[in-house]
Amino acid sequence: MTEVAKTLCPYCGVGCGLEVLPPASPGKAVHRDSQGNPVWQARGDRAHPSSQGMVCVKGATLPEALDKDRLKYPMMRDSLDQPFKRVSWAAAFDRIVEQLQRVRQTQGPEAICMYGSGQLQSEDYYVAQKLLKGCLGTNNFDANSRLCMSSAVSGYIQSFGSDGPPCCYADLELTDCAFLIGTNTAECHPIIFNRFRKYHKKNKRKVKLVVVDPRRTETAKDADLHLAIRPGTDITLLNGIAHILLKQGQINALFIDECTTGFTEYAEVVSHYPPAQVAQVCGISVQDLETAAQYWAESERVLSLWSMGVNQSSEGTAKVRTIINLHLMTGNIGKPGAGPFSLTGQPNAMGGREAGGLAHILPGYRLVKDPWHRQQVEQVWQLPPGSISPEPGLAAWDMMLGLEYGQVGFFWIAATNPAVSMPDLERTKAALRKSPFTVYQDAYFPTETADFAHVLLPAAQWSEKPGVMTNSERMVTYCPAFRLPPGEAKADWEIFAEVGRRLGFESQFAFESSAQVYDEFVQLTQGRLCDMSGISHQRLADVGPIQWPCPVSETAETAVDKHDKRLYTNLWFATPDGRARFAAFHAQGLAEPPDADYPFVMTTGRLYGHWHTQSRTGRVEKITKMHPAPLLEMNPRDAQKLEIQSGEWVEVRSPRGSVKLRVQVTQNIKRGTLFMPMHWGFLWAEAAECNALTHAQSCPMSLQPELKACAVQVWPLSGEHPEANEVLTEAGATALRTLPKSSILSGATPTS
Repeated sequence: MTEVAKTLCPYCGVGCGLEVLPPASPGKAVHRDSQGNPVWQARGDRAHPSSQGMVCVKGATLPEALDKDRLKYPMMRDSLDQPFKRVSWAAAFDRIVEQLQRVRQTQGPEAICMYGSGQLQSEDYYVAQKLLKGCLGTNNFDANSRLCMSSAVSGYIQSFGSDGPPCCYADLELTDCAFLIGTNTAECHPIIFNRFRKYHKKNKRKVKLVVVDPRRTETAKDADLHLAIRPGTDITLLNGIAHILLKQGQINALFIDECTTGFTEYAEVVSHYPPAQVAQVCGISVQDLETAAQYWAESERVLSLWSMGVNQSSEGTAKVRTIINLHLMTGNIGKPGAGPFSLTGQPNAMGGREAGGLAHILPGYRLVKDPWHRQQVEQVWQLPPGSISPEPGLAAWDMMLGLEYGQVGFFWIAATNPAVSMPDLERTKAALRKSPFTVYQDAYFPTETADFAHVLLPAAQWSEKPGVMTNSERMVTYCPAFRLPPGEAKADWEIFAEVGRRLGFESQFAFESSAQVYDEFVQLTQGRLCDMSGISHQRLADVGPIQWPCPVSETAETAVDKHDKRLYTNLWFATPDGRARFAAFHAQGLAEPPDADYPFVMTTGRLYGHWHTQSRTGRVEKITKMHPAPLLEMNPRDAQKLEIQSGEWVEVRSPRGSVKLRVQVTQNIKRGTLFMPMHWGFLWAEAAECNALTHAQSCPMSLQPELKACAVQVWPLSGEHPEANEVLTEAGATALRTLPKSSILSGATPTS
C-alpha cells in the first residue's frame, strides 16, 4: 500500500485516530528500524472526532514494533519441558480439534475455556462467542476486561438496566466540574485529558477539576482540589459528599421522584457519614470535603470520570454505583457536560462488551441468564434451542482455579499475557503449569505466557487485518489492513472460524471476510441500547467513525449527528419501569488492609509510555529509554523511618510473593501508601513482577479482582544489589536468551 491509511490506535480505550504513512513515498527515502525493517510512520488524524489530531508517544511510535520479534508460524510441543517445533497450520488445527473433541467427550464442554483481550477486534470477539457459547455450549469465555472494566459493566447494568457509558468526549469541553476518581487520566488516557486541560485553562474561573487519588499524579497537579484519600475509602468519601448535599437540600427532587427508585434507602445510609467522621477515615480535611460537595452543588453540569482505581476493587461495583448515586441525586445525567463516565482500559474493551465478550453476557448487551436473550442469539446463530447454557461461565480468576483443581482440560489464550497481568502471580503460574493443553495465540514471541503453552498460533495484529473497534465514548472506527501479516499469521477470527468448521459447524462459520462477520454481529444489536445495525465496514470507510446508537433506519439525511450522542437524554432508562436505581452501600474498605506485619498499602498502575505487559512497547527503543526500569514510589517520612534514600534497592513482600526494585522517594504519594508500575514481567526485569504481590479477592458482583491494593512490608537491601532491573535494550534477542530452555525453539526461531 502506498497511500496514507486512516485507522485507530490499538493501545488504550481513548481510541485515537491515526494516519499511517508508508515507509517510502515519492521523493523520500525508506525509513528503517535498527534491524533494517521498513517502518511505517504514524501521526494523529485531525479528522477523527475523538482525538482531533492529537497522539501520545505510544501511538506515535506504534509502527516501530510491528516487525520486531513476531511469531510467524504455528509451533507445537507435547509437554512444557520440550522445545517448540514449527508445524503446519493443518497440523495445529488437527491437534486443537482433536483435543477439543476429547475434552468435550470426557469432561464436558464446561472443561473448555478461552481467555481473550480488548486487543481483539469486534469481529474476533464475535466469532469466538459463536464458537464457544453457541457451538461448543460453554460460556467459559472471559477477557482481560474482567480485570479492567467489569465493575463498570456491573454498575451500569444495575443502576441503568444496561451497560453503556452515557457520555461523550465533547462533555469534557462542556462541563462545569470534572470529578476524577481512581484515574490518572493525564498519563493513562492522555489525549482526552489534553482536551479537558485546554478547556479548563481557558475557563479557570467557572470550571473546576476535582481529583481523588492517594498520589499527586500528573492529573492531580492540574486539580483545583486534590483529595488524597487513603486507599479503600472511596465509598466513605462519596457518601460523605452525598451527606452534605442532602443536608443542604442541594438535590434535584423532581428528577429523583420521577426518574429513580431507592432514594429513601440511600438517604438513610448516607445519614451515617457526617463530615468530621468522613474526613478522619479518608485522611483529608473537613474543609476539602465540604469544598468537593460545594463544587457538586454549584455546578449545573458535573462529569465524573473513573478507571482502574475504582474498578479494580473488592467493592468495585459498589464504588461505581455510589458515583452514579451522586449523579442521580443531583440530576447530572442525560445532558451535555454531565454524567458518569467510565474510561475504558483497552482499545476494544467496549467492542468486546458489545459482542458478548465476558462470561455472563451475550452479543448486543444480553445476559446469558435471560431465556429470551438466549433464544434470540440461538436463532441468529441457527442453533437448536437450548444450545447456549443458562449458567454464566468461569470468570478470569475462576479459570485459574479451574486449572488448579484439574477441572479445565483445554485452555485457549488469545491476545493477552496472563502470566504477567493476573493477580497472585505465583499461584497463577502454578495453575498454568497444570494445564493439560494450552493454546496461546499472539502476535509476538517471546512473551511470558508462551512459556506455559503447548501450541503457539501466530496472529495478525493491527495494520494486518481489517476490523472494527469501539472506544470509551462508543465511537466505532474501521481499521483497515494496510500491510501483509508476517509469515503465516492469520486474523484471530479466521483461526476461530476454521476450528469451528473443522468441528462440523460449516454453516455457522461460512464467513469469507471480516465485513461479513460484522454484518452478522450488528444484526444482534438491532433494537438494543447498543444498536449498531446501521453501521458496516463500507459505511465506516466512506464516512469515518460513527458513534452508536446508530440503527439501520438512520441515514445520513435522518441522523442528527454521527458524533456526540448521549444516552438517556429523555431520562428514560433501560430498566423495566424506565427508572434508574439508587444503591445503598456502606463502605467495607480494603479486602487486605495493612497490619503490624504488612504496614503499607501498595497500589499499582500504568506509566505514560508503556502499555500493559510490554509485549509491544517493550520493543520500542524510545519508550524503553523513557521508562528503563520499575521504581517504587515512597513518601519521604516512610523512607526516613526505614533509613532509605532514592535510588537504593528494597525488597517488597506480601503474603504471596516479593519483588526487588529501586526506591523513588517523593512527596507525591500519601504516607503509608506505595506505588509500583505493573508493566514488568520476567522477560523485561528480574524479580520485579508487580502481581507477585497482589491478591485475587474480588468484587462479588463484577468478579473483578482488587489489583489496586494489597498489604506489603518493605526491607532495605544492604550492599550492592545485582542490576536485576536494568531494561533489556535488545529486547527480543535478549529475551530469547533469558527464556527457560523449555521455551526455546528446536531449529529455526519464530522470527527467522
